[in-house]
Amino acid sequence: MMAVETEPRRSCRPPPGVRRVEDVPRGLFGGRLRIPDVKVRCRRQAEGEPPMFSRPRFGWNLRELSGALGDLGTFLPHIIGAITVVGMAPAGILTTFGLFYMLGGAFYGLPIAVQPMKAASAAVIIEPMDPHAIAGAGLVIGLFFLIVGATGLVERIARVIPPSVAAGLQLGLGLSLAALGIELLATQLWLGLGISALILVLLGSHRLPAALVALIVGVAAGQIFGLAPPFPDLELGLHLPPIVIPSWEQIVHGTQYAVLPQIPLTLTNAIIVTAALTRELFPKEIHPVNERNLSLTTGLGNLLAAPFGGYPMCHGAGGLSGHYRFGARTATAPLLIGLVFVALGLLLGDGGFALLQVVPDAVLGALLLFSGVDLAQSSKPQRFREADLFIVLLMAAIGVALNPAIAFAIGLPLAYAAQRGWLRP
Repeated sequence: MMAVETEPRRSCRPPPGVRRVEDVPRGLFGGRLRIPDVKVRCRRQAEGEPPMFSRPRFGWNLRELSGALGDLGTFLPHIIGAITVVGMAPAGILTTFGLFYMLGGAFYGLPIAVQPMKAASAAVIIEPMDPHAIAGAGLVIGLFFLIVGATGLVERIARVIPPSVAAGLQLGLGLSLAALGIELLATQLWLGLGISALILVLLGSHRLPAALVALIVGVAAGQIFGLAPPFPDLELGLHLPPIVIPSWEQIVHGTQYAVLPQIPLTLTNAIIVTAALTRELFPKEIHPVNERNLSLTTGLGNLLAAPFGGYPMCHGAGGLSGHYRFGARTATAPLLIGLVFVALGLLLGDGGFALLQVVPDAVLGALLLFSGVDLAQSSKPQRFREADLFIVLLMAAIGVALNPAIAFAIGLPLAYAAQRGWLRP
């Protein structure tokens, strides 16, 4: 078998924003105090070769700041529902979200998102639940994903899932996010169309941070035309998260209504699809994003956050796509948005939540629309043919019409049937 030739080391040029490994400074005190870089392979290097380049774990530019705001369209609607309907303390939700964001970004070195769990949010609104039942749900979810991650079960599940199934889930999730964005955008149509046009222009310029400019313009327009609540009177103080210890009955209640429908969604969208999307967006970077680690950090994050009034949360492909679409490429974006949430929770409390509400729904919808379209495009359905393409499109349609868990249950056996030639177009 003929060996595949790779580009000679001396002619492999560093991609933008990276440097050769030997050029990385040693750091303070003999190199012992230095934030580790993220290793990067040359674009022509083979998978098994040692990386020639590295980039700083944190990049400081306006595009990172813009990318940090890319997932507000997913975050705010669910959190507003949890606080207003259930009466959860803003200090608990915002602080734990912020800490999870910061630690997750620092560990992975990428703009990994942290999102509210969607099925749990629906259960919170439909089924009467109190903060203690939600804390119980968070503890059970955290324990489950910690176990499946530590035992390696989640990796075995991921290995047996055909590419068409992962692509179908990703396409469906992207279309669902885009549809939700259009729904929010339509509530203030003229503002939504204007912000969308502004984002489209700014994304093409690569000079101004699209999400940041859109947020500033949208909030200003919302205040001028009365499309959002007025700016609240803010008072600085120390607002510690509450201690929430659920009873056994509350744990059972939270498990029944929030955990059982959430587990398959988190397993597919937040772990399997997020890992696949990360490999797609960062193919040459040596990072710890994989199904096992995503499961472990999801488990640990929920276990630690639940007793302090935290909301059930996970990583998400839609959030990663949103951060990436609006310019984030490093851990700076999750660090910045995490710092903002921690500051809003600890220093402003209820005032921090009121401040987030001044963002008009149309602005959130525009951000969500572009993130969803980008996520749908990154699934690349055009690479599939015949029966596999049918499965991708069918799963996407089911995911949009019903939910990704049902799409997964239907699409997986069909994909195996297609692999064995039992399914003909």
